[in-house]
Amino acid sequence: MSPSSREATNQPPPLVGHNVVASDRALVEAVTRHAGSDVVDDLLALGQRAGSAEAREHGRLANRHVPELTPYDRYGNRIDEVVFHPSWHWLMERAVGYGLHAAPWVEQAEGATTAHVRRAAGFMAWSHTDPAHGCPISMTYAAVPALRVDPALAAHWTPALAATAYDPGLRPPSAKRGALAGMGMTEKQGGSDVRANLTDARPTAGEGEYTLHGHKWFTSAPMNDVFLMLAQAPGGLTCFVVPRVLADGTRNRIDIVRLKDKLGNRANASAELELDGTVGARLGEEGRGVRTILEMVAATRLDCVLGSTSLMRHTLNEAAWHVAHRSAFGGLLADKPLMLNVVADLQVEAEAATALAIRLAAAVDAGDDPREAALRRIALPLAKFWVCKRTPGFVAEALECLGGNGYVEESGLPLRYREAPLNSVWEGSGNINALDVLRALGREPEVLDAWIVEVGHARGADRRLDRAVDDTLALLGDTGSAEVGARRLAGRMAACLQGALLVRFAPAEVADAFCGSRLGTSYDGTYGALTAGSADLRAIADRATPTPLSGES
Repeated sequence: MSPSSREATNQPPPLVGHNVVASDRALVEAVTRHAGSDVVDDLLALGQRAGSAEAREHGRLANRHVPELTPYDRYGNRIDEVVFHPSWHWLMERAVGYGLHAAPWVEQAEGATTAHVRRAAGFMAWSHTDPAHGCPISMTYAAVPALRVDPALAAHWTPALAATAYDPGLRPPSAKRGALAGMGMTEKQGGSDVRANLTDARPTAGEGEYTLHGHKWFTSAPMNDVFLMLAQAPGGLTCFVVPRVLADGTRNRIDIVRLKDKLGNRANASAELELDGTVGARLGEEGRGVRTILEMVAATRLDCVLGSTSLMRHTLNEAAWHVAHRSAFGGLLADKPLMLNVVADLQVEAEAATALAIRLAAAVDAGDDPREAALRRIALPLAKFWVCKRTPGFVAEALECLGGNGYVEESGLPLRYREAPLNSVWEGSGNINALDVLRALGREPEVLDAWIVEVGHARGADRRLDRAVDDTLALLGDTGSAEVGARRLAGRMAACLQGALLVRFAPAEVADAFCGSRLGTSYDGTYGALTAGSADLRAIADRATPTPLSGES
């Protein structure tokens, strides 16, 4: 074997030892804008650990050794336990320890004004390690606002859900230092049409207690401690709080039929459940289940946007790092005009997603402020539709920057490519969110006012943005074809929100590139087709390249 085949040359060094917070200029700027530089400083330790070789390896191992279902113990007793690799627990312990689950709700109740922005940025940064374990973290975050419908249930569960101690295993809540939450909404026959659910809820003699009889078709993280489930009570579809283990230590009747063999998100277990006499406590009034659980759905939709934005940033980091260290055709790939255009265009997309994601988190920090509540109502489904829908194409383009090197599992990019469609499917697919936008516009006139005010902050700063806003408002008048045009409307409204934020706060070259490409009627989504001058492209692309810590590469 010749020496040239034994020694690799012209290969980028591993992208480890960089701070995924400090290296993400768009994230730092957005967090500073909405929460202050102190919050950025508070996140730096998390960012450094998330970019470490150790964290990268744990993410790899958690996905290589997928969860395994153990339905029975050695004696034949039904136990329905899912076993995870130690690396999964390593990732979960730190995510909980950093307060990326339900902790912000308690902090906000105690007077904190930036808890959700901090948590959102931390969730995005920590997701660089592995996106799959963000699912139970997200559901735990989202459970708290739904639980508040019943003050007694909220008081019982919130302290454990917000605790920063990770305590896995099936034990009574009173015996645990912390707890995690999940949800069970869909069934075989209905999917997203949860009003078609058939699971039966039968009242017992206990106050607010029912037994559930039926099934759930897609319940992730089945080892979590408590689940919010929908079932048909005598008064209609109702939400229930269903513990995995009852107060007396007996296991609730939740039979795990099998684990889903999913395209991606494989480190996380998703299960089919059978319920036969499963004990649950009613959350809210009978017949109000959808409205009750929508509080949870809204919060998980935010996390879908955060998770997709993190996937964009992670894969762009890999692409920008590769082209900055790989030479071909007589020079660095990063210096080739067409590659420069691709990286710059990806950076524009990632900046737009980041700006909108952190703006939404800031709206959550605003609490009950009517204008911010209205903005959340319309902007969450808009962002969920648009950002998550654009992520698969983004990840594919970033992967392609590495050529064949990006197509092999060792690069970590195939894992992200399989993950990329997920957030557009979960918590309501694209059509569901586009139709939710129409529903909000039709029933709640204040949400359109909130959108107009938000994009109006940038009025007059860029004629292309002004024209796009006017054209979008004109679309709202076409009521005869409202549903068939719902996706177009949602995409335009979301892009206008992103454009307004970039025009106000991003570097001029980034805002100019976004408005010149995304807001035109001829935009086809192809990356690397910016028309900005070479100097502008270089300035944008430079914001994409991560910087390793001193002395590391």
